[in-house]
Amino acid sequence: MSNDSSSFVDAARAWLAIDPDPQTRTELEAIIETDPDALRELFGARLQFGTAGIRGRMGPGPGQLNRLLVRQVTAGLGAYLLQTLPDAAKRGVVVGGDARRNSDVFAADVAGILGAMGIVVHWFDAPVATPNLSHAVTHLGAAGGVMVTASHNPPADNGYKVYWSNGAQIVPPHDAGISAAIDRVTPGTEVVAPLAALQSEGLLRPVSPKVFTRYIGEVLAQRVHPGHTVRAVYTAMHGVGYAPLRALLEAAGHDAVIPVTEQVEPDGAFPTVSFPNPEEKGALDLAKATATAADADVIIAHDPDADRLAVAVPDASAQGGWRQLTGNEVGLLLAHDLLRHGDQSAPRLVANTIVSSPLLGDIARAANAQHVETLTGFKWIANAAIDHLAATGGGFVLGFEEALGYSVGPVVRDKDGVGAGLMLLDLAGWCKSRGTTLAAHLEALFLEFGLAVSGQRSVKLPGAAGRARIEAVLAELRASPPEHIGGLPVWRVRDVLTGRQEDRRTGQVTSFDLPVSNVLTYDLQGGSRVIARPSGTEPKIKIYVDVLEPVAADGVPAARARAMARLEVLADDILNRTGLA
Repeated sequence: MSNDSSSFVDAARAWLAIDPDPQTRTELEAIIETDPDALRELFGARLQFGTAGIRGRMGPGPGQLNRLLVRQVTAGLGAYLLQTLPDAAKRGVVVGGDARRNSDVFAADVAGILGAMGIVVHWFDAPVATPNLSHAVTHLGAAGGVMVTASHNPPADNGYKVYWSNGAQIVPPHDAGISAAIDRVTPGTEVVAPLAALQSEGLLRPVSPKVFTRYIGEVLAQRVHPGHTVRAVYTAMHGVGYAPLRALLEAAGHDAVIPVTEQVEPDGAFPTVSFPNPEEKGALDLAKATATAADADVIIAHDPDADRLAVAVPDASAQGGWRQLTGNEVGLLLAHDLLRHGDQSAPRLVANTIVSSPLLGDIARAANAQHVETLTGFKWIANAAIDHLAATGGGFVLGFEEALGYSVGPVVRDKDGVGAGLMLLDLAGWCKSRGTTLAAHLEALFLEFGLAVSGQRSVKLPGAAGRARIEAVLAELRASPPEHIGGLPVWRVRDVLTGRQEDRRTGQVTSFDLPVSNVLTYDLQGGSRVIARPSGTEPKIKIYVDVLEPVAADGVPAARARAMARLEVLADDILNRTGLA
């Protein structure tokens, strides 16, 4: 064993002495005995807390997610809230988790530590969907919220998501402030109060079912096509979405969805999928088989914490007879529908992220509505909506990101796959009542505004070496920006890290106002676009490609074929030039 490994063994033994979880202690003891060199990855650096909170693989050591780290993070969060918000203890924190392995254990630790600090805990005592926890923060007037979830990550992962008092995920400076407070906590010194004792003292307060009833009422108020229904198949992807969706659809008067029985009940082992992400290849196979047997009109799917929504439509030319719509396509459908048929009495805003379809801007302008682009992450969309309301008193119509995230109206200040699911089924039912389909309605939208095709390539680069590689790739692109991509001239380069953009046609250099982020954007001749950035939640570098293609006399299918071919050329070029292919 090297001296370097010996220091990590010492750190691991110190961790063992304070770890409250017998399972991770057993795992760590085995690693010390059989593979001490593996300790470098576990003890080299702590999982970092940022605007997305913390998310990572569960296991021992500060480099993974575990009870000791959750306790340290919570003690830091509690201290920051008490320091920053004078009435934080009284207002309290909403705490809950999804149905992943250890979500209930981690959430109980969160509640126990906050309660021991004198902070009221509004407690979800059963698995809850992320949008319902976010909604509860604002409805209850809480100082913040903690949602234990890894969303659509692999089964071995979990996460810790923090909401501020406005119901949105934290943004600077609170992320840095909380992180600094975490650093000041000595692991193992946290006091964890028994939940029963907190409840008897009035510090642990179960969230009333009336909060969810209020959520249903607020979502129903956003509808533009009540009275229509459709035959739909639904999968919860072994998550928590079925119960809230079923209750919402019943209140809306919709026909019940046909559930994928193998995936409808919460199960943190995710037995039918290796990766519980509706975007992953094969994740919707059971739903497609169920929908074909049921002669359904549409498939909708949630990820495990029900903040994302996937949609598939019948398509005889697609594998399995169903074509999954992209997140951009669903977002554009919803935005177009809500802008055209919704309330137009106040200044209206739609928003999407800089890596989502730019066609939303054209749709907004045609509807005389405002459109803003934000950084990647729904927290930025939520804050744009909050700012719009404060500045204009106007209405927030829709926000979306290409990664299957949508929020309709001001109800939830985060992604809401449950509420968006109702709006999508309303639209599908309205189309059916008019003798058409979602797919045909989307084609009509593209005929009006032009075809927008988007794609993403991601390369997984785990560990410290992977993080360094991601940084190096982006640094190289920044130092030597391409003149052409896929044969198309680069007309404009935008660097969100520096806030600087250069118009290559005129040579003009200007600044723009977005929070600093390691994102590079290349606008190409003809309206296409390529974006490179690191993932905020996974060890990946992501490449986004948007292609805008006019619809000629040969129709949408031919335009789509041309656009997809160009998309592949652009994606291949950027991956090859960065050595990621």
